[in-house]
Amino acid sequence: MERGGPAAGGSVCMCQTVFPAHANHRGELGAGQLLKWMDATACLAAEKHAGVSCVTASMDDIQFEEAARVGQIITIKAKVNRAFKTSMEVGIKVTVQDVLTNVEKMVSVAYATYVAKPVGAGKIELEPVKVLSTEDHLEYTLAIERRRIRLGYEQVFQNLMQESNKEDTFEEEDAVSTELTHVQSIELVQPPHANHHGNTFGGQIMAWMETVASISASRLCRSYPILKSVNMFKFWGPSVVGDRLVFNAIVNNTFQNSVEVGVRVEAYNCEEWIKDQARHINSAFLIFKAVNDKGELLTFPRIKPTTKDGMRRYHGAIARRRIRLARKCMLSAKEDKPSDPWERSNQAYMSYSNIAALAHLAAKPGWEITSTLDDIKIWTHEEGDVLSLKVEMQVKIPSHLAFSLLSDFTLRQQWDKHFLTCEVLQAVNEDEKIYYVTSPPITGHKPRDFVILVSQRQPCKPSEPYVVAVKSVTLMSMPPSSEYCRSEVLCAGFQIYSDCNSSCTVCYFNQVTSGVMPYLAANLTGSSKAIEDTALECIKFLELKGSK
Repeated sequence: MERGGPAAGGSVCMCQTVFPAHANHRGELGAGQLLKWMDATACLAAEKHAGVSCVTASMDDIQFEEAARVGQIITIKAKVNRAFKTSMEVGIKVTVQDVLTNVEKMVSVAYATYVAKPVGAGKIELEPVKVLSTEDHLEYTLAIERRRIRLGYEQVFQNLMQESNKEDTFEEEDAVSTELTHVQSIELVQPPHANHHGNTFGGQIMAWMETVASISASRLCRSYPILKSVNMFKFWGPSVVGDRLVFNAIVNNTFQNSVEVGVRVEAYNCEEWIKDQARHINSAFLIFKAVNDKGELLTFPRIKPTTKDGMRRYHGAIARRRIRLARKCMLSAKEDKPSDPWERSNQAYMSYSNIAALAHLAAKPGWEITSTLDDIKIWTHEEGDVLSLKVEMQVKIPSHLAFSLLSDFTLRQQWDKHFLTCEVLQAVNEDEKIYYVTSPPITGHKPRDFVILVSQRQPCKPSEPYVVAVKSVTLMSMPPSSEYCRSEVLCAGFQIYSDCNSSCTVCYFNQVTSGVMPYLAANLTGSSKAIEDTALECIKFLELKGSK
């Protein structure tokens, strides 16, 4: 059966004043309470779209950028970005507003996955999200990229763990035993903790996890820890009213000014409680920092695993930290060995960044047409000091053939005179390749070279475009050479839309750098037709190859 609301994805907005009962000893909104509100709002959005009850499947890594204080107003906006048969991604945006100054700040942006749970044994197939605005379309497009990261996370993590396990010796004087940080707590699930079907609210479980993890972290810092981020809440199974939930928290590792605490949640009904038969329903990793009375960051002591499982968790914390850092370093892949799993984890997030940057550029409002020539249109976009270029081409071949030809950059020099040579440095996977490109010199300058990541995506539905995204990356194995001027591609690529079975529209985008500026400036002043000439060559190349 199919159900779902008519809106562009279920959307819900909740405003809440922070009262003392919601706050900690510093007068700041407790992270556990905020997680409950976020989950409740997102679940309402999911149910609005699905038309049936929904449960939390997972919540992606959450970063807390700003603290809310007593008297301030929290606003939580949740919207279904995309539906995947029985599950859907919900985007969550949290802001805080000071009622006296009217200043609004961002607290967190998060993405959660919810699963539709119809009554009875029947299955439900969710309606697609109706995309109404440019912002809706952008989030709809990027939701599939975030899903790829979720599905590939475990493999990346296991690769990093294999590398970490090669260094399984530990020697550290004055290190604190991890066993001293172990904390256990038991909660009885009562009706206020559950929805109308009796299933425990995911947000309530998150709040209990935050409490026990905070106690564990406090045993190392002699202070009140502050939750800074969460490494993916994942729900493995349900719990219901009457269940006993056992929370076990322990510090996995410390990193100078931060500490990772792992929390495992097990559920028991009455019979399981007597027989000691636990159901593992949830695990998460919470990262805390701590400050003194002056607001200065405290340093956590090093910890010492004392068991084989403790050593596994110790190395796991290192692997997760490397993945988190990869997300913050999407602009470069700084490993020398192509087979290194750290580079592969970095590539997963660089690929997302690559596709996302092109989607954002294409979706920007305010593109202005500057030239029209037969089957070619040239557009420009100005935003502050940033100038971007769009070239639209009508091509008489099927879109899938154009995609196949344009995504193979080794063919680029056949139609683009700015590509002198092009070779594949690394085939990351079937959708990502890293190329080394050289370009001929401009008068009075050295020839240029580039190291670029090319990410390609096929559409999930006919109305979506084929995508080929391009951006520069850095590889230690390919350092700059004195023979060339190392140049950069900030954001470029193709979106290819199908017009009919035998024709398509190819849109090329480029966020202009100093290397492209002379060609664009000459085009805009009318002294050159280099961009139109290159576009014509592209069309000829595609139609010639397509005809064969």
